Amino acid sequence: MIGLIGAMDIEVNGITERMTDKSTEIISGIRFTRGKLGNTECVTAKCGIGKVNAAVCAQTMILTYHPECIINTGIAGSTCRKTHIGHVVIAKAVIQHDMDTTIIGDRPAELFLHDEKIVEIPCSDELIAKLENACDRVGEKNHVTGIVATGDQFIGGNEKRTSLNERFGAIACEMEGGSIGQVCRINKLPFAVLRCISDSMSSEEDCIEYSTFSRLAADKTIDIITEFAK
Repeated sequence: MIGLIGAMDIEVNGITERMTDKSTEIISGIRFTRGKLGNTECVTAKCGIGKVNAAVCAQTMILTYHPECIINTGIAGSTCRKTHIGHVVIAKAVIQHDMDTTIIGDRPAELFLHDEKIVEIPCSDELIAKLENACDRVGEKNHVTGIVATGDQFIGGNEKRTSLNERFGAIACEMEGGSIGQVCRINKLPFAVLRCISDSMSSEEDCIEYSTFSRLAADKTIDIITEFAK
């Protein structure tokens, strides 16, 4: 079974609509829909925006449905000049840019897990390869792999976006993937993050770009996830 998590309706509903043999239940206030994409068993959930919502959703999904892997899907903002609106980003690793205990000597974005300290949480190489193949099969040529930065902030303005790229090598930013990655790391579960750029570094009008292109970007990830599940 594949676990699929998005933050908003536009990131999840299109996937759920394509599923068959569906059943739904609400756990921890989150609606989980179980069914099939093609012949593949899946469970989807809209976690809500932000790291805590995403972490609660991921842990609940793991304990209830025991997926073989989890993919966080949806939209993101660009943090470099090579990712533009409509480009697909597949994370090779995730970081939580708003985690900061540097004042006591830790590294920027360093996380404290049960048995390790880590900055970059690596995604599954196997899932990355399968998502890249799915992009190719749907004709999506503009897909890149790199670090995705997560934090409880909507990052606007080129200065802040550039800072994430310079400090962490991030090519995109969002608000859930890093915490889902942390939960999966703790549970020793493979995970991946698939995002499509809805707002770029080409303009300071981030909110206008986001409102205009978020649905288009979300639809791209839905097509790729559907192909991936095959």
